[in-house]
Amino acid sequence: MDLLNTLVDKGLRRELPTREEALAVLATSDDDLLDVVAAAGKVRRHWFGRRVKLNYLVNLKSGLCPEDCSYCSQRLGSDTGILKYTWLKPDEASKAAAAGLAGGAKRVCLVASGRGPTDRDVDRVAGTIKAIKEQNEGVEVCACLGLLSDGQAERLREAGADAYNHNLNTSEGTYADITTTHTYADRVDTVNKAHAAGLSACSGLIAGMGESDEDLVDVVFSLRELDPDSVPVNFLIPVEGTPLAKEWNLTPQRCLRILAMVRFVCPDVEVRIAGGREVHLRTMQPLALHLANSIFLGDYLTTEGQAGKADLEMIADAGFEVEGADEVTLPEHRATAAAGGCGSHESAGCGSVCGSHEGADVCGTAATPAVSVANEARTDLVAVRRRGAGTDLAPNA
Repeated sequence: MDLLNTLVDKGLRRELPTREEALAVLATSDDDLLDVVAAAGKVRRHWFGRRVKLNYLVNLKSGLCPEDCSYCSQRLGSDTGILKYTWLKPDEASKAAAAGLAGGAKRVCLVASGRGPTDRDVDRVAGTIKAIKEQNEGVEVCACLGLLSDGQAERLREAGADAYNHNLNTSEGTYADITTTHTYADRVDTVNKAHAAGLSACSGLIAGMGESDEDLVDVVFSLRELDPDSVPVNFLIPVEGTPLAKEWNLTPQRCLRILAMVRFVCPDVEVRIAGGREVHLRTMQPLALHLANSIFLGDYLTTEGQAGKADLEMIADAGFEVEGADEVTLPEHRATAAAGGCGSHESAGCGSVCGSHEGADVCGTAATPAVSVANEARTDLVAVRRRGAGTDLAPNA
């Protein structure tokens, strides 16, 4: 297929595809899906080999968020039955992080619900970062605390944070349909603050909220322009009690096409399969490893994930290997940059679910209908987290 040959050539050169090419990837048929995966896999292997980076989430503060993000189980006024607790103490957070690190994670993502941190909150997180780094040599720490005020990114960097996550989630044109308590521009500003402070920026998207192909391409092109080092791709987890609980718009095939498109647009960044992979990719998760070079290990913020042992077995069975703590994730040209990105700040250009609280961000008022056929609602695969941080039960790692 000429399209795929062109995209592979561009990916190996870090050249931005055209919008038409990116849309064409999303419009490919299921008959061509394995060809699409194979092509994007060439780009993935060129920049990242067969390594898979493991990340681990620690939810520092759960629920009671004043924001109204339609996809989030922690949103204002939600009745989702999730765990609700205030800030974990540094030793509690460090203990939770240790479980993920023991399971093979090399990055810990510290997430807290809320609009953004107060200066006192930044001090709390600084203490947690110090505790984790003192007990775990070489660990990477990414903070995800919402919208940042002036000077806060610098303080987190001084405290030892390596990265900051804040997802764009969806296109600028549809953002107001899913959140009214802050703006798309607010999110862009926080990613830029992280860059300016010397933090590795992590910013991604959420798919499955009824968005069009055009919306998906818009947000991924915007991410390329923002130039994050890592791009988490979340698939909406339709949690009962949220406005998007009935949005089951994804098939495993569509998820793979989305990941392939992201890889072609951002060829040399850490593409992470984040929230919702178990719910929507299901038995096709191993194929997604040919597209993404990073996943979250174990549970998410408020929902349960696949067993950590199953994650490790899946990686090995698919012929991949867990990236070691002493290995550099990013290609040399990005790793040596002062602040990396989805193209080394060229050609016009990170939570979580390591960020943006939980899984998705488009509301379904798109200009064109989504191409995919609606997925069967698999509510049996959505389970509220009842273990790990904020409980007395052992975490899943």
